[in-house]
Amino acid sequence: MKDRVAITMLEGGIADVRLIRADKMNALDPAMFAGIAEAIAVLGKTAGLRVVVLSGEGRAFCAGLDMASMAGGGSGNDLAARSHGDANLPQHVAWGWRTLPVPVIAAAHGVAFGGGFQILSGADIRIAHPETRCAIMELKWGLVPDMAGFPLWRTLVRDDVLRELTYTNREFSGVEAHALGFVSHLAEDPYAKAIELARIIANKNPHAIRGAKRLCNLVGHASDAELLMAETTEQLKVIRTPNQVEAVMANMEKRAPVFVD
Repeated sequence: MKDRVAITMLEGGIADVRLIRADKMNALDPAMFAGIAEAIAVLGKTAGLRVVVLSGEGRAFCAGLDMASMAGGGSGNDLAARSHGDANLPQHVAWGWRTLPVPVIAAAHGVAFGGGFQILSGADIRIAHPETRCAIMELKWGLVPDMAGFPLWRTLVRDDVLRELTYTNREFSGVEAHALGFVSHLAEDPYAKAIELARIIANKNPHAIRGAKRLCNLVGHASDAELLMAETTEQLKVIRTPNQVEAVMANMEKRAPVFVD
């Protein structure tokens, strides 16, 4: 992992996660696939984790597949095998961010192509520089998007928009990505904006945040009845707990809350 992904724990339980293959614009080779999967596993076991900020070093967020490294045998994973829950390894590097119990904020700049765009889409909140170059690139290479893009995109954009961008693999900017719904916010410094937002989230009841993420993850596929019951279930987990009481008291006393994990 260490030569492809770096994790630095910041104050307040914020994990600063960076793709660090900057000389290749953080393109996805077998080592990068393995490194991202390992990073997700490490984060899933990190005590005190409140928020993840995901970014790429150098000139790009992620340029997608490193086609030269893949020519000899792909990612080294049997695509039909469900090696990570419901997903295979390539899908997991994008979908896995949704499986983490805490919010993930992605900060994109430069390029987010193909698999890189799908990794960006896996974050709960996505912040991009206006000039970020984006594309659902796979049809350029005669392939289909298969890194969890479709289950991620179905809650983000209109069906016809997704079809057009997939069929044509045309490039679009961060500005258009924001207008279409792929990107949550635009910022001249996406990383700084992501850290700012992470600090706000890290200052909320961590158990309520985790419950809220579980609810958000259900929206794309659960029935109304399932969502109504899930809301009640999550509320019963947090109401009148010490952290919920602390949230109330901190607001009333106009002070910073002190939560326990």
